[in-house]
Amino acid sequence: MSISIEPTLPIAGQKPGTSGLRKKTRVFMKPAYLENFVQAIFDGIGGVKGKTLVLGGDGRFYNDVAVQTILRMAAANEAAHIIVGQNGLLSTPAASHLIRQHQTDGGIILSASHNPGGIEEDFGIKFNAANGGPAPEAITDAIYAQTQSISRYKIWQGGALDMSQIGDTDIGDMRISIVDPVTDYADLMETLFDFPAIRVLFSEGFRMRFDAMCAITGPYAAEIFENRLGAAKGTVENETPLPDFGGMHPDPNPTWAHALMDELFLDDGPDFGAASDGDGDRNMVLGHQAYVSPSDSLAVIAANATCAPGYKAGLSGVARSMPTSAAVDHVAQALGINSYEVPTGWKFFGNLMDDNRAALCGEESFGTGSNHIREKDGLWAVLMWLNIIAATGQSVKDILSAHWQTYGRNYYSRHDYEAVDTDAAETAYQALRDRLDGLAGQNIAGLTVKSADEFRYDDPVDGSVSTGQGLRVICTNDARIVLRMSGTGTTGATLRLYLEQREMDPDKLSQDPQIALAPLIAAAETLIGFHAQLGRVKPDVIT
Repeated sequence: MSISIEPTLPIAGQKPGTSGLRKKTRVFMKPAYLENFVQAIFDGIGGVKGKTLVLGGDGRFYNDVAVQTILRMAAANEAAHIIVGQNGLLSTPAASHLIRQHQTDGGIILSASHNPGGIEEDFGIKFNAANGGPAPEAITDAIYAQTQSISRYKIWQGGALDMSQIGDTDIGDMRISIVDPVTDYADLMETLFDFPAIRVLFSEGFRMRFDAMCAITGPYAAEIFENRLGAAKGTVENETPLPDFGGMHPDPNPTWAHALMDELFLDDGPDFGAASDGDGDRNMVLGHQAYVSPSDSLAVIAANATCAPGYKAGLSGVARSMPTSAAVDHVAQALGINSYEVPTGWKFFGNLMDDNRAALCGEESFGTGSNHIREKDGLWAVLMWLNIIAATGQSVKDILSAHWQTYGRNYYSRHDYEAVDTDAAETAYQALRDRLDGLAGQNIAGLTVKSADEFRYDDPVDGSVSTGQGLRVICTNDARIVLRMSGTGTTGATLRLYLEQREMDPDKLSQDPQIALAPLIAAAETLIGFHAQLGRVKPDVIT
């Protein structure tokens, strides 16, 4: 075995965001770019000598090359054991499960999640800690510090390994276990949900369509829905993961999964529809002529979780990201359990789950999951909905209607302004931040402001503090406007506007959200000036 110590210099811009480091693929392909960041991960976690890690990714372009590089670097840095998905593939939820199942020291996941893939598109890499969840800020800060002072990286000099065969192999003293990426995860799902009841549902003619978007969940969905649950062959569409996701934008929302939306809204459309994203941690849920917003999905799952065998004992608590609607809070209050509001980023849920304060967590960005792993989990959410349908005998539309009649409806929408000039976006954001202290009591486009602030989170478990987590404007009519700068894009800046209005009148629970929220949308335009300040007539994406 030949280990090479390569001299290098820091590369600017390698600061991990809420979900690791994401850049254009060609940036990662530049000399030493990937190697620098991987070495910074190893050094930032105190070295990998004698440690065991999980490794895999969503199969996007450059995944195969990156896996080979990381394996050779791990060997050179004296790691003891790497567990890697066959052909370098692992969904993010499956990787989290393997970290926990094998009690490893963490894992490296290669993905840019819901961002497009291909040589001209996006790539990403993140480190997950030993609990299976995204690295907390203390670790990502340490990794970033290493990127700023790095002077060398270590790599084993040798040929590419065959990743297609399941089994063990070695690089020097480091053992590599190539595992089936699907089986362990599918087995876990069988312990959580009532598979026999769901099988009966399909045997009685229940029709489902799942769009894997040519991304990583295709093989997982086919194994679970078609092979184990007996859904008709062809239930899973776009099943084969492709390096460029077949030219699709693998983001499961009404804009990018419009073909699935169209099919579910046909007169003779399927009973149920769902989609997942590039790395399998997000989900969109549909019923026949019914769209389920992520915030409503979280609330419905909280209210019905005990339908599933894995949650019969009830939930210890629930948590949501700050921009996510408060719908789940009302369920928690009725159930007599705690609810928590955290910053955007799944890593903030980890402490709550590890401390058994929360068993169900969700984000408005189509992410839902439980304490079975430490990542959001797209297929888990779909299975939970199937379990609820099987247990209640109701359609998705009827489940939503009954929920709103019980808890009220939180009308909710997110408006994304993408690829905005960074300076212009920061100027608009700062302009609202500067006005926060004086907004209380003001009338904005007919709405009275009750309070306004910049969200800060004090972690109840470890006492850590996270500031600068989004701007909130709360109105007296139980409505709110939230503005955030997103950290998941790779071109320009993305401004996300979140709008929420609670409605308790039983006769006003079936409006189109954009109509119900129209006064709030007008107030947000007056406050922020997307048109006047940014020249944007409408959002790029509405969910």
